[in-house]
Amino acid sequence: MPIDTLATTSNWSFPTAVRFGNGRISGLAEMVRELGASRPLVITDAGLKDLFPVQRTLEVLKAGGLPAGLFSNVKPNPTGANVADGVDAFVSGDHDLVVAIGGGSALDAAKAVAFMARQTIPMWDLEDIGDNWTRANTDRHVPVIAIPTTAGTGSELGRSSVITHDAEKRKVIVFHPKMMPNIVVMDPELTVGLPAHITAATGMDALSHALEAFSAPSFHPMAEGIALNALRLIKTWLPRAVHEGNNLEARGQMLIASGMGCVALQKGLGAIHALAHPLGALYDAHHGLLNAVLMPYVVEFNTPAIADKLALLARFLDLPRHDAEGVVDWILDLRRDLSIPEKLSGMGLTDIDADKVATMGVVDPCAGGNPVALDEAGLKSILSAASGA
Repeated sequence: MPIDTLATTSNWSFPTAVRFGNGRISGLAEMVRELGASRPLVITDAGLKDLFPVQRTLEVLKAGGLPAGLFSNVKPNPTGANVADGVDAFVSGDHDLVVAIGGGSALDAAKAVAFMARQTIPMWDLEDIGDNWTRANTDRHVPVIAIPTTAGTGSELGRSSVITHDAEKRKVIVFHPKMMPNIVVMDPELTVGLPAHITAATGMDALSHALEAFSAPSFHPMAEGIALNALRLIKTWLPRAVHEGNNLEARGQMLIASGMGCVALQKGLGAIHALAHPLGALYDAHHGLLNAVLMPYVVEFNTPAIADKLALLARFLDLPRHDAEGVVDWILDLRRDLSIPEKLSGMGLTDIDADKVATMGVVDPCAGGNPVALDEAGLKSILSAASGA
């Protein structure tokens, strides 16, 4: 089989059970029963609830004798209130499993709902700091089947959710090992209707995960290898997925690359996410697009510490220049090809409180993974470059 040519269908178990292939959604009812459940709650976001992926999911469950509930009160940057409302829907409907379907926002909210449905402590007590995760009660774990409809966050293969703290206006990473979905359905057919601009923004999110994981200074050779291959797949297939929206091969490869990026990020993230999190929380901006705009400025900031690694990446990706500048040029060219704004102002962010963003960013959990130690001055310099100031 030629390199990167996809099998029609495939199952694998890393880091959880994955069902990959066109049309795999058709087996969803059997997967629910496989997990010992019969009363699923489908959780998605408001923009997706009436579209084909969710309607097909509900149809398959009903045809399989499992009429499901539907909860869709999830914002693009999901909030604590969204999770609380989802828990209420889960409990009041006497559900026993969550089917999470959508992009990263829906998947993050759904995983949090499933986990918090059996907790007696506030969700914020499980913020990914120290050993907070040990406070959770896992006696009656709610199983989750995750179905991504975008190739971006890779949340379907992650053990955490990013939720906006309503009162504090900051993004909180809620973590527990058991937040990992039990089964993931990667069905490229469910991503075909995604508009080109969202395909681009979410694909750049996947790129940011792999790039920051590769750049992080921690020692995790397995994650680093996964990050490298994710970057290779994204270089090859993201432009095709954007410009050829019906290309199932490209859609499938990007689903795989997105999941790989999420697996790799356990090696660490960095300044891209440390800035994107407060910007998203304060200004309700699209996370993937923020990452795409910030990316080249963060790479330039980090280059003194990772020039050798970037040269290796440039050779691995067969870029015209085998150095750090070659990587930056590739990112800039890719952004132009995908119609990504060059500056934050192109996203409508023209009045940013740089001091507040930097203050929040320096304490963000992702800041510690940056290859150059971050302080408020450093974050403000990146923000200034990305803003055009």
